[in-house]
Amino acid sequence: MVQPKIMLKKKHSSAGRAPLILFLCQMVNALDVPLDPKLLDDLVQPPTITQQSPKNYIIDPRENIVIQCEAKGKPPPSFSWTRNGTHFDIDKDPLVTMKHGSGTLIINIMAEGKAETYEGVYQCTARNERGAAVSNSIVVRPSRSPLWTKERLEPIILRNGQSLVLPCRPPIGLPPAIIFWMDNSFQRLPQSERVSQGLNGDLYFSNVLPEDTREDYICYARFNHTQTIQQKQPISLKVISVDELNDTIAANLSDTEFYGAKSSKERSPTFLTPEGNESVKEELRGNTLSLECIAEGLPTPIIYWIKEDGTLPVNRTFYRNFKKTLQITHVSEADSGNYQCIAKNTLGAIHHTISVTVKAAPYWIVAPQNLVLSPGENGTLVCRANGNPKPRIGWLTNGVPIEIAPDDPSRKIDGDTIIFSNVQERSSAVYQCNASNEYGYLLANAFVNVLAEPPRILTSPNTLYQIIANRPALLDCAFFGSPLPTIEWFKGTRGSALHEDIYVLHDNGTLEIPVAQKDSTGTYTCVARNKLGMAKNEVHLEIKDPTRIIKQPEYAVVQRGSKVSFECKVKHDQTLIPTILWLKDNGELPNDERFSIDKDHLVVTDVSDGDGGIYTCAANTTLDSVSASAVLRVVDVPNPPFDLELTNQLDKSIQLTWTPGDDNNSPITKFIIEYEDAMHEAGLWHHQAEVSGTQTTAQLKLSPYVNYSFRVMAENNIGRSVPSEASEQYLTKAAEPDQNPTAVEGLGTEPDNLVITWKPLNGFESNGPGLQYKVSWRQKDGDDEWTSVVVANVSKYIVSGTPTFVPYLIKVQALNDVGFAPEPAAVLGHSGEDLPMVAPGNVRVIVVNSTLAEVHWDPVPLKSVRGHLQGYRIYYWKAQSSSKRNRRHIEKKILTFQGSKTHGMLPGLQPYSHYALNVRVINGKGEGPASTDKSFHTPEGVPSAPSNLKIVNPTLDSLTLEWDPPSQPNGILTEYVLKYQPINSTHELGPLVDLKIPANKTRWTLKNLNFSTRYKFYFYAQTSVGSGSQITEEAVTTVDEAMASRQVDIATQGWFIGLMCAVALLILILLIVCFIRRNKGGKYPVKEKEDAHADPEIQPMKEDDGTFGEYSDAEDHKPLKKGSRTPSDRTVKKEDSDDSLVDYGEGVNGQFNEDGSFIGQYSGKKEKEPAEGNESSEAPSPVNAMNSFV
Repeated sequence: MVQPKIMLKKKHSSAGRAPLILFLCQMVNALDVPLDPKLLDDLVQPPTITQQSPKNYIIDPRENIVIQCEAKGKPPPSFSWTRNGTHFDIDKDPLVTMKHGSGTLIINIMAEGKAETYEGVYQCTARNERGAAVSNSIVVRPSRSPLWTKERLEPIILRNGQSLVLPCRPPIGLPPAIIFWMDNSFQRLPQSERVSQGLNGDLYFSNVLPEDTREDYICYARFNHTQTIQQKQPISLKVISVDELNDTIAANLSDTEFYGAKSSKERSPTFLTPEGNESVKEELRGNTLSLECIAEGLPTPIIYWIKEDGTLPVNRTFYRNFKKTLQITHVSEADSGNYQCIAKNTLGAIHHTISVTVKAAPYWIVAPQNLVLSPGENGTLVCRANGNPKPRIGWLTNGVPIEIAPDDPSRKIDGDTIIFSNVQERSSAVYQCNASNEYGYLLANAFVNVLAEPPRILTSPNTLYQIIANRPALLDCAFFGSPLPTIEWFKGTRGSALHEDIYVLHDNGTLEIPVAQKDSTGTYTCVARNKLGMAKNEVHLEIKDPTRIIKQPEYAVVQRGSKVSFECKVKHDQTLIPTILWLKDNGELPNDERFSIDKDHLVVTDVSDGDGGIYTCAANTTLDSVSASAVLRVVDVPNPPFDLELTNQLDKSIQLTWTPGDDNNSPITKFIIEYEDAMHEAGLWHHQAEVSGTQTTAQLKLSPYVNYSFRVMAENNIGRSVPSEASEQYLTKAAEPDQNPTAVEGLGTEPDNLVITWKPLNGFESNGPGLQYKVSWRQKDGDDEWTSVVVANVSKYIVSGTPTFVPYLIKVQALNDVGFAPEPAAVLGHSGEDLPMVAPGNVRVIVVNSTLAEVHWDPVPLKSVRGHLQGYRIYYWKAQSSSKRNRRHIEKKILTFQGSKTHGMLPGLQPYSHYALNVRVINGKGEGPASTDKSFHTPEGVPSAPSNLKIVNPTLDSLTLEWDPPSQPNGILTEYVLKYQPINSTHELGPLVDLKIPANKTRWTLKNLNFSTRYKFYFYAQTSVGSGSQITEEAVTTVDEAMASRQVDIATQGWFIGLMCAVALLILILLIVCFIRRNKGGKYPVKEKEDAHADPEIQPMKEDDGTFGEYSDAEDHKPLKKGSRTPSDRTVKKEDSDDSLVDYGEGVNGQFNEDGSFIGQYSGKKEKEPAEGNESSEAPSPVNAMNSFV
């Protein structure tokens, strides 16, 4: 719906707060009367042309002619036509009809008649009671596509390098034809900087080549309007060299038979078009300026463009036809000036200046606009145009020049302006403004419509506007009236007029709320007033919450084949129903089952390369839409490189070039180059080199006599590509070896030989065919010459008949069919060893203590070793124990001391035992003879703890102890020591009782003990050296039956049961507290009492210094727990010896004769000490616990 514009005026009350009122006032640029159905019934309007054919109207002669002319007005206008300036009576021509309800002409030339008959200049007039509007002058012409004239084209023969222009000269058609060159197969002829088509259609050759020879150069003209193509006769061209000319046709043809006479030698450029040094070009404003320069020369010239005293416009300049054509679009007068094209080759340059002038057909500065005025008002029509040259302005009224039109006292003409004053209804008319110059014309219709109409509101009543919060709200109030009404807005039924400080009141009556809020909801009333009346209309406004994306999809980088998920959570107004749409690259998602949408998520499985892009979540309601996007980047290991090429091939280096494969969206960081030696290790690839990911070439070092193939792998942050295809093979020349075998050794396996071994060269290291080894040797300390042999395909050579263990100098040199490797360095070796001949002498034994002895011996002469001295070996064994109770045979043990040591320690000996030993020297061949056996005795030691202590037959006042003797008495037992003390209910220790028992006893009964009392026992054996390790145990005497009976009677009483429950709870709490303190390392009173009453005699004595050690239980001085028990086999034992094989064997592993572990027998096995918290075999009596609290 077209709405008139209104001007905003403000009225202010004396208080300065009067409502803002919109007035419709007269405007110079008033709009048309709205074509609203409610107005058309009774509102008159002069005619207005709404549609017409173009000024230059080219028709297809094969179809009916349709000349358009449409107009609107009230009452509907009638139409008439002129042809070539005179009235065109359509009723007299049966082929011409006018479309019903319009002025459009239809000329039926398909039935009969010719299009040429109706060529001419047509103009349409639309007329009603308020005036007449006229169309442009429409020039009607049928299109033409004429044939080429017949012509005979002679073949063209040119020397190589000459220039050539093949003319096209198409027939003149309407509109002009489009020109192109093709061959007989309808394939476009290739064009380049050397060969190109000019703007006139000719084909230009800067210089010809033999490849230009052909017989079907054909120029085609395409006439788009009639969809026809016309063809010129084919042109034949043959390009020959001068030598060919001399050899074949020079004798039969004269120089004048050749096309052109220019030399085929290299020459500086000259222009083929345009001619001369200067030319002029004229173009109309708004068109595209095309400038062309085509030059010939050898080599082919290059064209450059500049504008003198200026620069070429950046965004409107384009180069066509290999820069031979310069185009500037939408030219204006500022583009006038001198343009210079420069043709340049290696022999020189030439330039041409084109002077460009931009003319202009008329164009509007201010076009006249329709006026709607009320009687008595004033107004103006302005018609202002420009052009080059400046256009002439002419006025018409109702299609008649204003100079001869009826006078109207309300109008006055002032050049390009008509001024109206105090208009009346008779002033209504349609005015035409014509602006013309030599390049064209402009024609505009503008009516003056004088109306007297009360206000009318055209917006539908009770329109509902729904707006998103915080956005502008525009409430329409389309209106019409003459004079132009004033507009004001109200909110609510009793609201005051709305002010501009909060609202924006537009000229067309629209009310704008710049930022609509929830409280903006309500009913708004628009009121229109003029002197003829008043009209009003109500509209309604609702404010909705905006749609928001509260969880947006996020940027993702995934590897090909994996899964990716995008999340999109939307919050919206409850009264609006959103639709969620997922897009990929602003288009629909692929129709692929790998894409699935689950509530707020888009999931893509098995991601491929094509899945990368921008994914958008769009949430749309009827009022708003929001979107959020995220980029998916699909990465993978690179594709393998390809197109491997070997260049710069030298004997010891080569250049490898390759083309990288796709990096799959993760930049390549490096290339790995591998090689295969097809001659020596076919199928096995080795690392050659690595280069950065930006390189595509590598200079590789090569070895002689290798049949190389290379392959390349690319690596990025994701991983490594598969290898490329292998390159071509490259065989390097043979050369002498550049290295000798490594790991050369000389060791004899027999007393009379020397075995020379080495690590042979591989095929890659051989550097040529016929790989052999020259093995050389001589005695180190002699004057003998080198002895040499040449061997092949072996890595060992045995020299026989050598003296025993003699040093030799050895060399192994590589050679092949080309020559020898560099001279190798000599290596020291020895001939074979033999067993040592002499036993160590003067063997002496010093007994350190009961478990340790020191052995000394004299070294043997080095010559008698007859090999590498590896050390000395001691064989020792326990021959017979001094105690007749423990006689048994011990296997011989071995202890080896490396190097040239002449003493060693024997640890882990059995106290009170008889030992024998001998010493032997050892070399790489084996052991020498043994020395004379040497005997020695170990003194007595402290015994081990008694075995299997247990307490049996407890009575009311007695306990019986049974035990077994120590497993290792380590001497003659003198007696047993038993110490014991009572333990009360709070774990306090009573007085300690000390008792000595004869050594021949294994059972003892203690009498006169307290009934129902716990005792702790400490028991150990003694020899003349001192006390052995002790064993501890606890036991309880039995309960008095009478007392127990009485206590049972008490226990049946209710009060006692309650008391016991409380006591039990208290005990539980105490146990928990004790447990916590124990974990923190605290001591219990039992330990303190034990320390206070400890008997020094029962403490184990340190063997080395005779001092007494502190007693400790198995937990390293942790106190005895409440209620703990010690098992009958619990012992606290001192280690038999502090010595070890590591301390005394100086790192040499102890060896065994045949029977097993040396460590197991001599490391001093530690017996199990009392374990804290173990329960004894006899549990405490509940009655005893009860008596503790009585």
